[in-house]
Amino acid sequence: MPGAVNPPRPLYDVIILGASGFTGKYVVREALKLLNSSSSALKTLALAGRNPTKLAQTLQWATYPTPPPPISILTADTADPMSLQLLCSQTKLILNCVGPFRLFAEPVVAACAYSGCDYLDICGEPEFMERMEGKYHEQAVKSGSLVVSACGFDSIPAELGLMFNCRQWMTPTLPNRVEAYVSLESDTSIVGNFATFESAVLGVANAHKLQELRRSRPKRATPVIPGPAPSKGPMIEFQEKVGLWAVKLPSADSTIIRRTLSILTENPHGLPGINENPEHIAQRKAFWSMVKPTHFGVKIGSESLSGIYKFITIGKLIGFLCGTAFGRWLLLKFPSFFSLGYFRKKGPSEEEVKSASFKMWFVGHGFSDSLLSHRNMRPDMEIITRVTGPEIGYLATPIILLQCALIVLSQRENLPKGGVFPPGIVFGSTDLQQRLQKNGISFDVVSKTALIA
Repeated sequence: MPGAVNPPRPLYDVIILGASGFTGKYVVREALKLLNSSSSALKTLALAGRNPTKLAQTLQWATYPTPPPPISILTADTADPMSLQLLCSQTKLILNCVGPFRLFAEPVVAACAYSGCDYLDICGEPEFMERMEGKYHEQAVKSGSLVVSACGFDSIPAELGLMFNCRQWMTPTLPNRVEAYVSLESDTSIVGNFATFESAVLGVANAHKLQELRRSRPKRATPVIPGPAPSKGPMIEFQEKVGLWAVKLPSADSTIIRRTLSILTENPHGLPGINENPEHIAQRKAFWSMVKPTHFGVKIGSESLSGIYKFITIGKLIGFLCGTAFGRWLLLKFPSFFSLGYFRKKGPSEEEVKSASFKMWFVGHGFSDSLLSHRNMRPDMEIITRVTGPEIGYLATPIILLQCALIVLSQRENLPKGGVFPPGIVFGSTDLQQRLQKNGISFDVVSKTALIA
């Protein structure tokens, strides 16, 4: 009709992409708890994916036995750039739950980086995250798109947990190293979903690509950590203070924390927000002044030595079979067999999810006086802190992701204008820790003790 003006597209606060997936449906359920509540910045929501029927079923599942509210369902496909551009034009923020991220997520990041739409995901894949930073950081800065991966159990508990431990080292004390010990607990059995297992398999199979990527990029600033570098130590250890046998865990947490500490080295006061007021600037600077660089590592823990041998066996099976296409096919065809029951294609039952929880212990070693760190002496002080919460994949991850989303919606002026960043440098100085504590994820100081030489 001549002269007619097309009505403006509806603007959603958040679009959840991949909402019908294993984790996506739990993200939807968590989002619906917050939608239109008086204290929530989330007022409008849409679900997006390839199959509208599955999305409608997800919505019914998430609200059962109550009828679902009138939530928009949008069709989008990561293989269709135009559909992703359309999503970006309709929302302030996309929460991406489509994994494995190395296979499906780059078009979503690209669409957000070029459109200026903000982006959060629950990825735990270092090669994908570092590749996105290399390819899209400058464009995201230009457009004002804030792109933050690992906004779930990977890797917020590790990032905030380390910062919480570091902030217990009051002047003149100084941390030197912090080891995180992850303990997964359940009254029934611990079961992960297939997408997590697939991401791990593909990550091991493509580990060489991560090394190639790092060699091809300019080196980041290296934090200066006072005191001697920690020794490797035994492959298996018994950590008496937390009552766990433990073995090194090749998780994303360590690499993400190194990125955060590197950015902090380049920006000692943190990253400035778009339009911060003086009070927030002072708060940001005060927070980051208390976060000292430290050596960091992650270990998976078990109360029994047999549990540790299971973890080692799974790791060796994945490492051995990932070397060939047939081996990868076997792993992905029979995940329950090759993970000794820890992963299965159909994922855990509701009862298994509800019965599971996690504890993440942070055992910090450092100096009672910062002057001691310059004498190459051994640490003489220990501070142990702990982060605890519900099941990691379906309960903790949606809680964390949605609280990050609420901060982006309500405090956007205090966050960086745009860029591709790890979560710690973006959310560390916000009230995310306090928000998580109100939603079942606790941060506690366990002990502060002097070490006997």
